[in-house]
Amino acid sequence: MQTMGISQFKAHALKILDQVAKFQEGIIITKRGKPLAQIIPYRSSDMNPKPGKLANYLVFEKDIVSPLGEEMWDVCK
Repeated sequence: MQTMGISQFKAHALKILDQVAKFQEGIIITKRGKPLAQIIPYRSSDMNPKPGKLANYLVFEKDIVSPLGEEMWDVCK
């Protein structure tokens, strides 16, 4: 992640924010060499999936009977 002094950020803030959005890479803003703030690109929340987008959250098993065995599967019915 790139670091930048606060005076440079202040002088070029809009251009820097455009670069953060374009390249999806954050920047650490420093003041007198110490980290002061971190600018990170906005990403939509994965905690609230859109309708039809649950495929990434589901696990599909090919065979659900074999791990238990035929006997245990019948008992679980």
